[in-house]
Amino acid sequence: MKHLFTFTLLIASLSLFGQKKIVWFDLGLKGQYGAAGLYNQALADDPQYGYTIGSGYAYGGKLGINFGFNGLAIDVMKSTGKQSFDKTVKTIEWSSLDVYTLFRNAKNMGYFEIGPKFSFIDKVSLTADNVTADQPTENFNKNVISGVVGFGANILGNDGRFSGILGLRFEYGFTDLDSKTGKDLGAPVADPRVYVDNGTAASHIAFAGVVFELNWGVGYFGKARCGARSKFIMF
Repeated sequence: MKHLFTFTLLIASLSLFGQKKIVWFDLGLKGQYGAAGLYNQALADDPQYGYTIGSGYAYGGKLGINFGFNGLAIDVMKSTGKQSFDKTVKTIEWSSLDVYTLFRNAKNMGYFEIGPKFSFIDKVSLTADNVTADQPTENFNKNVISGVVGFGANILGNDGRFSGILGLRFEYGFTDLDSKTGKDLGAPVADPRVYVDNGTAASHIAFAGVVFELNWGVGYFGKARCGARSKFIMF
């Protein structure tokens, strides 16, 4: 669920009420899909593993708190990612509840966003020899912080009350997915030999893909130009 529509169009809408806008809000639905992966330098250096491009998707909702061209976008999304290798049959999958708190600048029918993502890891599973097993919770860190950058353009809507936005989003995890306990057991592939041969390395969640948002303007706090007390106005 995500946000943003054109500030110019919104101003045109607000002017009908003869109000001076202080802050305005929007709600949205959003989904994203693209390339995902769990990058680990030790696995990348190991001749028995070879990275392939994985996939990931997410869906959820968004609250936008906006001040003119700038604002704060709060996304809450349920996400899933997968990492496979081309020299082994092992596959790693993970799922999480993600909370984004992004600064967003929107004008000229487009937007730019940047900020952190906080992931609450629900589950990590490993498939090997056609057998899938959930990894013990002590083998991975339950909280992962990532950096996020995105941009896009308004492709639907023209009245400031509704918009559809198509964009690109890039994410990279700064926190190691694997815990110390998991590392000792060879996480994320349950193969301690990897770290003996190549040195211990962190596992970083990454994503690059397309994001689509449908947004609805909720309303704004404004006050009459004559100096009356501010009040909430529904769009």
